[in-house]
Amino acid sequence: MKVLGVSGSPRRNGNTDILLAEALRGAADKGAEVKTIVLNNLKFVTCQHCDACLEKGICRIKDDMQDIYDEFEQADVIVLASPIQFMGITAPIKAMIDRFQSRWARKYVLKMPPLGEAKRRKGFFISVGGTKLNNLFEPSLVIIKTFFRLLDIEYAGDILLRGIDEKGAIKNHPDALQQAYQAGQRLVEE
Repeated sequence: MKVLGVSGSPRRNGNTDILLAEALRGAADKGAEVKTIVLNNLKFVTCQHCDACLEKGICRIKDDMQDIYDEFEQADVIVLASPIQFMGITAPIKAMIDRFQSRWARKYVLKMPPLGEAKRRKGFFISVGGTKLNNLFEPSLVIIKTFFRLLDIEYAGDILLRGIDEKGAIKNHPDALQQAYQAGQRLVEE
């Protein structure tokens, strides 16, 4: 089983990255092969909405997104991780999602499986926000769930934690690390 973690955090080794690493550690401890993509380390542009993908379901822009497409196709479980900035996911993860327009074209225009081989895939979302607003995660959840649905990925849950802002503060949360570790294990076991 292959578990792919995608970090959309611009802050390296911050709260979101710590939770993502713990979830992947839990999956690895159950025998899964794990890999992390750090979006801020990659070079890719936003979707140009040129519609070239409508012909073959392939994005004409050749950049680091090609590797991301490959990793998504190989993965059995995909864990997206993003802190909340201005009530939404970060720009790097949103840019990545937008570049999956070619996979939308595959599914809805060309009637092909969006990620190549049709197989059961699960998706999970990890997010941390500094404020304690009740609706803090609602805008992000709409995007994440829609993205997974587009790619025929079953939404398997999330970890959403409010009131965590300063770098490393997640380590002081009473059970956040344990939640992430156990979530990683469950994603592989189910």
